[in-house]
Amino acid sequence: MLPRSPASPHLRRLRWARGFSATSSPSPSASTVEGKIVASVVFERLPVVIPKINPVVYAFQEFSFRWRQQYRRKYPDDVLGKAEARGKGDYQIDYVPAPRITEADKINDRKSLQRALDNKLYLLLFGKTLGAPDGKPVWHFPEKVYENEDTLRLCAESALKSVFGGLDNTYFVGNAPMAHMVAEQTEDASVSSFKRFFFKSQVIGTTKLDIRKCEDHVWVTKDELLEYFPEHKALFDNMIIHIR
Repeated sequence: MLPRSPASPHLRRLRWARGFSATSSPSPSASTVEGKIVASVVFERLPVVIPKINPVVYAFQEFSFRWRQQYRRKYPDDVLGKAEARGKGDYQIDYVPAPRITEADKINDRKSLQRALDNKLYLLLFGKTLGAPDGKPVWHFPEKVYENEDTLRLCAESALKSVFGGLDNTYFVGNAPMAHMVAEQTEDASVSSFKRFFFKSQVIGTTKLDIRKCEDHVWVTKDELLEYFPEHKALFDNMIIHIR
């Protein structure tokens, strides 16, 4: 987790957790002996519009189309005339595509969900959290320290409930964590080593969310995440699949 300044606790080890049992959960004794366990939620908004085609892909599609045109079957003109006349009427629909660039993009309003419509966005909160140096506010994903919940998934749900007051516009993808990392104690950290388990959740059915219990928040793309967590590039490259 990073504060607004470049200083942050160093993560010496990264471990990946795949295929956890949906019913398994850490026990209180394990939490006491090996350090605290944290459920963190990677809360994302999926793309709203189709991403732009990569120039290389577009060039290949253009080449393929022109190549197929050389060998296409040519139909008689009278057949083509009948096909073109079919379905015509007195009505006409003018289609105007929605703009890709919004007002939030123009002013770089990272608090708005109406930005980067062709990309995924991830929610970051600014406030106090476990492992922050000297207990100062830092940027982090929504998270909660595991206490006595039946499963770690329920702990992750509680973390998101504390931010929005409910789970009406959220969807958790699976019951198991998508990854986990081990943070070891450093000189400037206020707690001993602990494990942070990441769960994926998505925004559904809304374009605006009421975010509470934090000093600040932003919605950022994967590339913009590195501005807040520059030392975690390897983590995000493995945990978050980029759509481009």
